[in-house]
Amino acid sequence: MRAIEYAFRQGAASLWRSRGSSAFAVLAITLALVVLGVLLLLTWNAEQLLSRWTSASEFSVYLSDSTTSEQRGTIESAIDQSGVSAGREYVSKAQALTRFRKEFADLANLAEGLGDNPFPASIEVRVSPGAERDGRVDALVKKVVQLPGVVDVKYDRDWLARVASALDTVRAAGAALALLMGLAAAVTVAVVVRLGLLARHDEIEIMELVGAPLSYIRGPFVAEGFLQGGIGAILAILFLWLSHSLANAWWGTLRFLPVRLSVSLILGGMFVGSTGGLAAAWRAGSDAR
Repeated sequence: MRAIEYAFRQGAASLWRSRGSSAFAVLAITLALVVLGVLLLLTWNAEQLLSRWTSASEFSVYLSDSTTSEQRGTIESAIDQSGVSAGREYVSKAQALTRFRKEFADLANLAEGLGDNPFPASIEVRVSPGAERDGRVDALVKKVVQLPGVVDVKYDRDWLARVASALDTVRAAGAALALLMGLAAAVTVAVVVRLGLLARHDEIEIMELVGAPLSYIRGPFVAEGFLQGGIGAILAILFLWLSHSLANAWWGTLRFLPVRLSVSLILGGMFVGSTGGLAAAWRAGSDAR
């Protein structure tokens, strides 16, 4: 406990003495964590939105103009008996045209210019929660598309899967970039801490001669890197919060990172700083052992 107290007291003093050069290390950590934080902020919000879309997913069964009432009844029975439907709604050709005119008012004239109603009747099915995970929806879609009177089946999951795949790619690329910047930040911390170590060379030699424990020799430098990382992480969180507030002033839909991710960013900054400090002080005191 005394060694930890001594390490942080000396580390804070060294940080203040070399505040000019330490600012570069803090800035490097801040930039690395801002990149990672922006990535987490965007992907986390995208995941929440994707989760809501998935929970409210549906598929549409498009019917041909010649579909009979018996064929429609067979299709609806297959949907009801599958156990994957949380509700369904029949949309006639006239209702489909009315929807198009209402939702795409600027394009309404295009539909009128075609003469006959170009929109097919359809059955819109809301998927019950959990039905996608066990494959029942896929089985139902394959079954329904083969029934008489069905022209096509449009399932939301196809484009949701593409969105999820693109999100994974963005997450992987961003993580790789953040890792490289984190490594650069650790190297910057190591260089700055090493300068402080060289400035205290005589003091360290005396501590080695009197047999001071390694924790007292290396500890202050690790603590200095830890403090640099912590300061950089807090600055990154503040920057992200301000950016989030400004973005919400325009769109009002983004949510800030949950507490666990914010704490993880701070701990990550402290880890990067401590690693850089330990790397710089690794040889300190070893010659006397």
